[in-house]
Amino acid sequence: MRIDLHCHSTASDGTDTPAELVLGAAAAGLDVVALTDHDTTRGYAEAIAALPEGLTLVTGAELSCRVDGISMHMLAYLFDPEEPALLAERELVRDDRVPRARGMVAKLNELGVPVTWEQVERIAAGGSVGRPHVATALVELGVVPAVGDAFTEEWLADGGRAYVEKHETDPFEAIRLVKGAGGVAVFAHPAAAKRGRTVPESVIAELAAAGLDGVEVDHMDHDADARARLRGLADELGLLVTGSSDYHGSRKTVSLGEYTTDPEVYGEITRRATGAFPVPGTGGA
Repeated sequence: MRIDLHCHSTASDGTDTPAELVLGAAAAGLDVVALTDHDTTRGYAEAIAALPEGLTLVTGAELSCRVDGISMHMLAYLFDPEEPALLAERELVRDDRVPRARGMVAKLNELGVPVTWEQVERIAAGGSVGRPHVATALVELGVVPAVGDAFTEEWLADGGRAYVEKHETDPFEAIRLVKGAGGVAVFAHPAAAKRGRTVPESVIAELAAAGLDGVEVDHMDHDADARARLRGLADELGLLVTGSSDYHGSRKTVSLGEYTTDPEVYGEITRRATGAFPVPGTGGA
């Protein structure tokens, strides 16, 4: 089995629609794909309707969190999307995305960059607006050559000249909410140092004690040393180890299925989840 447990669609900051994502996953030879858009479940219905026979969909979300001033992401799998407490928190985070993005546009204007809110809205195309949409606007304007080049202190990285904070969930609260909704919680790309400050291993140990299920180890932003270190830590703490592409369509260079999760780990995730079940493809609507 080939299993990719971290992918984004146009429901947040990917460039493939949910339907295009699942069709692309099947074409890439995947057996299981997870839809994990930022703080939203809006893409589920379209992805399920288009799900081809032979491909299984894992529903999920990537939750925006912050601990000790450090931004981090929590992958939540197979939770009940209508559970009130987690739903309210996702909406709180999502509602803060628009004023935050508007604030980044204003800061860029002050820096002499002629980006407009209308441009960012067009790029987001109704998705959950985020920094990658603002970064894409900078690419369109020729300010930076690629989306990743916007995530520096000069522009949009944490603490950068055009950075604006948003509401982010405490990760210990996120774990409590995900578990309360019957889901499974995995720390996304915990050693992605090029994105900014990373959470120390002592905090990961505390998260494990609070119920964290796993850590995403095989990821494009982790080098060989980081992967080895995280595997050792996961073994020490009894955490599951996942691998995922973190696919964003044309917004990143990584391909669907470039990094995958062991079938035994996937099986354990499905055994632990009580909020939802993986959806087997039946050939689309």
